[in-house]
Formats: sequence, structure tokens, C-alpha cells
Amino acid sequence: MTVVEHQGQTDAPRPAPPPHWRPRTDPVPLLPDAEPYRLLGVAAAPAKPGARRTKASAKKSPAAAADPALLRRLYAELVRGRRYNAQATALTRQGRLAVYPSTTGQEAAEIAAALVLQDQDWLFPSYRDTLAVVARGVDPLETLTLLRGDKHTGYDPHATRVAPLSTPLATHLPHAVGLAHAARLRGDDVVALAMCGDGGTSEGDFHEALNFAAVWQAPVVFLVQNNGYAISVPLDKQTAAPSLAHKAVGYGMPGRLVDGNDVLALHEVLGEAVLRARTGGGPTLVEAVTYRLDAHTNADDATRYREAEEVEVWRAHDPVRLLERELLALGILDEDAIDAERERAEEFAAGLRARLNADADPHPEELFAHVYATPTPHLAEQAEQLRAEREAEAEGAAHDDAATHDDERESGR
Repeated sequence: MTVVEHQGQTDAPRPAPPPHWRPRTDPVPLLPDAEPYRLLGVAAAPAKPGARRTKASAKKSPAAAADPALLRRLYAELVRGRRYNAQATALTRQGRLAVYPSTTGQEAAEIAAALVLQDQDWLFPSYRDTLAVVARGVDPLETLTLLRGDKHTGYDPHATRVAPLSTPLATHLPHAVGLAHAARLRGDDVVALAMCGDGGTSEGDFHEALNFAAVWQAPVVFLVQNNGYAISVPLDKQTAAPSLAHKAVGYGMPGRLVDGNDVLALHEVLGEAVLRARTGGGPTLVEAVTYRLDAHTNADDATRYREAEEVEVWRAHDPVRLLERELLALGILDEDAIDAERERAEEFAAGLRARLNADADPHPEELFAHVYATPTPHLAEQAEQLRAEREAEAEGAAHDDAATHDDERESGR
């Protein structure tokens, strides 16, 4: 359309647009931080003019002001999470796991997401978020069951308040919105925290989930772990948005941009978002800027799309070392405490190995259990077909054994 401006009419009063043309929300409060929000490694804020600067006040960096018990808990979970990632990756090489999408380098987002939720809340993880599921308190053996390829989810979603791992990108986000909206209609004190990667934000389900969450003011927190690549596709090939957190403004919800390797900053930002949702403030989109140090999965060759130098830059910003350095400087940790946490992590990994080796193979007919609350006739027919085929194979094998035995007897062997 071509707009023609008529001479001599530029100063004429223009009719006010109808009210529905005006923005209903001031976008400025919804905009994310200009830079990723950080707390670890951040110096104490400068004293106000005229304020007396004491030794104690000078020490009060954000980490120094945090609860030491929380800092030690976060560190312990990070150390265990790093060992969990290494152990699960090793299990794929031994053939004990079919596939494992590692979160090495992303442990801070996984741990913070799990720890900010209360018992009655729900976690909606993607396939990469098994560490968050374990930190939520789910048995690690059951958490890895789906990735082992044995049977269904592996854990009871209702008992654990953790939705099944979602392999399709972003399809679980509308589920989180639906659950949270329904819980609020029932008057239940429930917040849903849904996790996805940067690739998930390019999916239609992401749009639908955020749109309805904002319209309904559902108590949901969306956590996007931006690890730079959707398998091999870099972020700048997925979106032209200034940041993924900026997308929140378009839906009418706040966006927060946070350093995804800073577990303390994540714990604060996600905690605020959960509180906001719980108290009727509606949804929040949080983008955690992080990096996966390992490949997409054990089946991926990351050297085909990223340089080793890029990985090393992020390795220097490792979430475990980032917190460890801070706690050593503050005197909250010492070398003995670090060794003790590493020993506990080794015991955790050894227990996981032993239990995976001892876990019996599932019965084939369990494939049909738990697909529906009430099995459909078609599913029952498939189950009966499998049972009949297995019985026929067993009878055939028994007949072959008997024939072989008869042949050997007749030949005198």
C-alpha cells in the first residue's frame, strides 16, 4: 500500500484511533535485562554517597549476602549433577543407555529449576532435562528408563509431580499451561515450570503455550535454556529477536535474561518468577544463556558445526567452577569440603551403575500397559497378537529342540 501525504494537510488534527488500537500494556516493564543477570563474581555495590563504608559492608557482594546453607546445597547439587552427566554418558558407550542428551555445562539451570519448586508444584521437562528431574527427587534409575528404551516414562508423573520427558520439541508447554490453568480454576496452589531449549522457541507449540498462558494469566514459568544450538543450527539461524527473552513482550508477559551458568542468579530469578505466578501475577519467560559442553547427544558429532576454541571459552565459564571459586573466596568451602562432595558424587554414580546393571529386562507385553487408562480394543488386539506370536515362536523352538534331540538319539550320539 502506498501512503500519499497531501500538501497543506500535515498540521490538520487527526482523528484519535479507537481504544482497541492502543497498546493495552506498557511494554517497558516487560522488557528483559540489557545483559544477562549475574550474581556470582559480581563485586559489592558501591556505597551510597556519604554512607560509612565498613569492612563488613564492603564484603557484602551478592553471594556474600546469600544464605550459606543455600550456597552449599547448590554446590553439592552441581557436583552431583556433573558426575551424573558423566556417568550417563559413559553408560551409552557401554550400551546400557540407548541415548543420552547431556547437560554438562548446563547444570546450573537444571538444578535451580528443580530447587525453586514446592512439593505441590509441577515440573515439565524436555528430553534433555533428566538432571532437573533427579534434582526434583525422582529416582535416577527411573529417570533414565525412557532413554534406556525399556518402557514408557519410567516414573509415575502423578506421584512425582514431574510430567513425562518430552522428546518432541515444545509439545509439553501447552500441557503445562493447561495443568496450571486448571489448577487455578480448582483453587489449588500449584505452579508449573516448563523447560525447553532455544530450538523449542521456534516451534508453534511455544507460541500457543505462551499466548494462552498470558491471556489466562496462568501460573506458569517458562525456562528456555539457550545453549547456542538446536542440534547443529546456531541461534542466529533460528531467530532475529534481540534475545529469546524479548519474545515475552509480544505475549504480554515479563521476560528475564539471566546468566545460565550462574546458579545463584538463576535461583533468584526463577524463584521470583515462581512467586509471581503463585501470587496471581501470571506467567514469566526466563532465558538462561548457557552452553552445552558435550555434543547434542552421544550420536552427534559437534566438531562438524562448532570450533574447539568456542567450547574452551565456555569451559572457562563453567557453572561448577564459577560457584566453587566464589565459595572458596568467601570461606564457605575449603578443599576438604570439595573432596567430600566429590566422594559423595562418586558414591551416587557407583550406585546408579550397579542398579542399571541389575535391572531386569522388561516383559515385552508391558509395552501395552499404561498407554491408556482404559485400553482401547485396537490396543488389546495388538497385545493379543504379540502374545500369540511369542507363544508360536516358543512352540516352534521347542519343536526344533525335540527334533534335534531325536536326530542325535537315532544317530547314536
